[in-house]
Amino acid sequence: MKIGLIYTGTTPELVALVEREVQAALGEQAELYSLQDPTVLADVRAAGYVPAAPAARLVGMYMQAVQAGCDALLNLCSSVGEVADSVQALARYLGVPIVRVDEEMCRQAVRTGARIAVVATLPTTMTPTKNTLLRVAREIGRRVTLVDCLVEGSFGLDPDAFRARMAHSVGTVARQADVILFAQGSMAYCEAYIQGLYGLPVLSSPRFGAAALRSTLAAKGLL
Repeated sequence: MKIGLIYTGTTPELVALVEREVQAALGEQAELYSLQDPTVLADVRAAGYVPAAPAARLVGMYMQAVQAGCDALLNLCSSVGEVADSVQALARYLGVPIVRVDEEMCRQAVRTGARIAVVATLPTTMTPTKNTLLRVAREIGRRVTLVDCLVEGSFGLDPDAFRARMAHSVGTVARQADVILFAQGSMAYCEAYIQGLYGLPVLSSPRFGAAALRSTLAAKGLL
């Protein structure tokens, strides 16, 4: 069983966390095949949306993983999650499902509370995550209110400084929320800290993405 992990921008901490969650969900027999192209996220960030060229490079990574013999792909960037949505028909035809790391997290957020604080460092991540929340809320039959929490000035900070910056930003919206959702997997190491500070459920995507990947592989008959 071979799993394609598709990254745009990443950090060593995120890679380690994702691999740990995926191995825990699938077992050590899973072979992990990682592809990274940081120019995809850089171009999306510069444009403020997903232009055609970086979207095409992302789809190229999907196809490279398919050609390498992967049984399923995990898309690890929420900023380009809607690109993954756009090629799901092709993925079904190829028999290689593409799992979005954040979709099941969004479903859990909608199940958990009506007021969802969406925490991100990039507006380009905020918008597609909110679109996904609204879509799954409609599918589940729930009404939700989304509260933006943009952690500004966070790039280049060390983990402790970032954690403090995030805590301050979340503190400005915590009273308006029933649940806090981290729009970027790279924030996951702050989950327990923020939950301890504000006493609200906090959701981050790597563990949900790994669980969704397991369910997808089980439906395919590989687990």
